[in-house]
Amino acid sequence: MANKIAALDVGERRIGVAISLDGKIALPQNPIMRKNRNQAAKDVSRFLKEWGIERLVVGIPQGSSKEVMEKKIKHFVGLLDFDKDVEYVDEDFTSYEAKEVTKGVMRHKKDGRLDSIAAQKILERYLDR
Repeated sequence: MANKIAALDVGERRIGVAISLDGKIALPQNPIMRKNRNQAAKDVSRFLKEWGIERLVVGIPQGSSKEVMEKKIKHFVGLLDFDKDVEYVDEDFTSYEAKEVTKGVMRHKKDGRLDSIAAQKILERYLDR
């Protein structure tokens, strides 16, 4: 298994980001704010390169709008300048888990921190399997 792994929680406005440098512990990173998909893809690609990421894990929702979101997310991942392994995992309830974990600890603003904690949850699921 690759050691340097990143996870993305791709949203319409923000992209949550988490990394694991040892294949064991997942840490949330600063989210990437999304003005448009090309800018966001450049920012994510730069992040992956700077950290020397070897594998990318991307959350895919399993709900009713699954097909539409999966298509959008996979299209976005296709825009990334990243030629290593990409794996897609179920992201159901990760945003809810992120809210639960941070209750009383941080205010739930739209600054993207919650998205990065959701990405951390996605990465923890991946690492735990």
